[in-house]
Formats: sequence, structure tokens, C-alpha cells
Amino acid sequence: MPCNTVILISGSGSNLQAFIDSAQSGRLDATISAVISNRPAAQGLERARDAGISTAAVDHTAYSNRDDFDAALREVIDGYQPDLVILAGFMRILGADFVRHYRGRMLNIHPSLLPKYPGLHTHQRAIDAGDTEAGATVHFVTEELDGGPPVIHARVPIEAGDGAELLAARVLEQEHRIYPLAAQWYAQGRLILNGNRAELDGEALPATGFPFNGTSD
Repeated sequence: MPCNTVILISGSGSNLQAFIDSAQSGRLDATISAVISNRPAAQGLERARDAGISTAAVDHTAYSNRDDFDAALREVIDGYQPDLVILAGFMRILGADFVRHYRGRMLNIHPSLLPKYPGLHTHQRAIDAGDTEAGATVHFVTEELDGGPPVIHARVPIEAGDGAELLAARVLEQEHRIYPLAAQWYAQGRLILNGNRAELDGEALPATGFPFNGTSD
């Protein structure tokens, strides 16, 4: 059976669109049961509705603290009984209890070559540091912010004259390739979280994740 998937977003949903396209083309063995946002006006919800996917909004501003928001969000997610939860530009920090509830079945993508530059402003930080390359990393979600075991990463050269926006656009192109691929590995039963390490086909992945080479091999 296809992997039952719920996707969480906060904004335009460009990575969401990559998942929709991959599922519709048969490159991702998943059913996207719902797209949920903490922002009721998020453009990505419209993308989901256009694709015939159920949507829901759990407005974080309606809750006085993170625990209450997490509890409400978890209740909505669990109503769909997902095998996999995808964070696709979901811009809320989730509490430890929430993360533990989905341990081993929640993925995130971060726009840096983890463990470099967790948090925000990753592209400018890479430029300011004089790095020669940037990139993106898919990782399992754990209690440590952007600190879960990496699954796959893609590298993007930093070119002379790059600003943060230009670099971000090139990195985003690679995000759209590696994120559905990681989800496909999970859907196929090839990717698991074993303790504190990610494993693919029974082998521990490198500390920085599988290096994406442009193919799904």
C-alpha cells in the first residue's frame, strides 16, 4: 500500500508541490492524505486544494503556549493516521513530546549542509563565512533543532557575486529533488531511524547523509 503521508507547511509550498508532482507521476509511492498549516492563509493550502488534497489549519496565534498548539496540531495529524509526517517549510519549533510522538516517521529539510548552520539565514551565513559551497539536507526530526540524523544532502557551489536570494533559489531546486527521494526511500521501507542513526538498506548513512549525485540509485 502507498505510504500514508501528511505534510506540514507554513508558506507558499514549493516543496509541497514537488511532493504532489512526484506522487502524481508515480515517482513517490505515497498518498498525501492532508496538508496542514499553522497559517490559515498559507498559499500552499491552495496548492493542496487544487490537487484535490484535504487541508486543515491550526493557527498557532490562537494558542497561548507551544504545548497547547502542539497538542491541537497532533490531534489533527493523528486523525489521518499517517505513516510519515513531512515538514515542508513548517516554520514553528515543535516541542520534545510532539517530536517523540513521531520519532522515526517525521522528516525535515534544512537549507544548509548540516551540521553547518542550523537555524535561520543559512545562505547568508555560508556566504559570510567564505564557504565555497552550500546546499540542503533532509534529516529525521529529533528533539535537537535541525540536529536529527541526516538522510541525504545536495551540494551547490557558491559562485562569485552570489547573494543570499540567488543562492537560495539554486539550493531550492535541489531541495525539490532530494526531499521526495528521501520520502520514497522511506515509503519503500529502505530508510529507517535506528536509535540515533539513519539507515538505508540496512547500512548506516554517513554523518552528513547520502551525497546526492543526481540519480535515485
